[in-house]
Amino acid sequence: MPSPQFVHLRVHSEFSITDSIVRIEPLVEAALAAHQPAVAITDLANLFGWVKFYRAARARGIKPILGVDAWLANESERERPHRMLLLAADARGYLRLCDLLSRAWLVGEHRGRAEMQARWFDEPNHGLILLSGAQQGDVGQALLAGNHEAAVRLARQWAARFPGAYYLEVQRTGSRDAETQTREAARLAAELGLPVVATHPVQFLRPEEFRAHEARVCIAEGEILANPRRPRRFTEEQYFLSQAEMAERFADLPEALANAVEIARRCSLPMTLGKARLPQFPTPPGITLDEFLRAQAAR
Repeated sequence: MPSPQFVHLRVHSEFSITDSIVRIEPLVEAALAAHQPAVAITDLANLFGWVKFYRAARARGIKPILGVDAWLANESERERPHRMLLLAADARGYLRLCDLLSRAWLVGEHRGRAEMQARWFDEPNHGLILLSGAQQGDVGQALLAGNHEAAVRLARQWAARFPGAYYLEVQRTGSRDAETQTREAARLAAELGLPVVATHPVQFLRPEEFRAHEARVCIAEGEILANPRRPRRFTEEQYFLSQAEMAERFADLPEALANAVEIARRCSLPMTLGKARLPQFPTPPGITLDEFLRAQAAR
């Protein structure tokens, strides 16, 4: 297989039930057909598809990458949360991701969203790679608002929390905000000496599936497909682009494509499946686990 030009790091699967119709097995086949050595699933605030995806990808010789499209609480505008992309580079990152998601659902839930707090990332984030969230991230929103000072401050904070593992994310999905954010993020990256990475938010695999995808979104949001006034959060271009298509879109930012491949190389999360992993159960001093269980059963 020739050296890849690009690897998809932002894919919602069938486990993002409100906005994706991408099934696991066809996703793996699409990556194989596109000569991509790896592909990620990054579902919205959940890891439910990981085991199924891991098995399917490994069976076809594709490297599986695990991530989460995460909500980030916006303290100044509670109803407009930000987004960011967290990728597990190794087992430590996987456990950290599990902890963050559990905390988000238990104490950070707001209006059905499992929101993470920026201050949680002041703790060590070993094994995690953070992508800024493009135009939906806090840095991207600051750039779109013309608040360069805030964008610089936020980018520096995230870079300090994720040393060597924070990337300014850029996208070209056909929307005006995406192109504006890409241009401004590239400038910010050059100013701060931060890496930039290209992603493409995949919600369906083929262009002709856009209408089916929109039907899924309408069902989730209680909207009518034919309503001309309904919010349209997705574009027809959010299908599984080939490496050549991505190379054409980012011909002016080849380093953004190269960094997508580099991130894929950095992520390695082997799993042992089919083996029970029971928690360590403490017993009183001098008493074995078998003795303790017998005593409890006899009570």
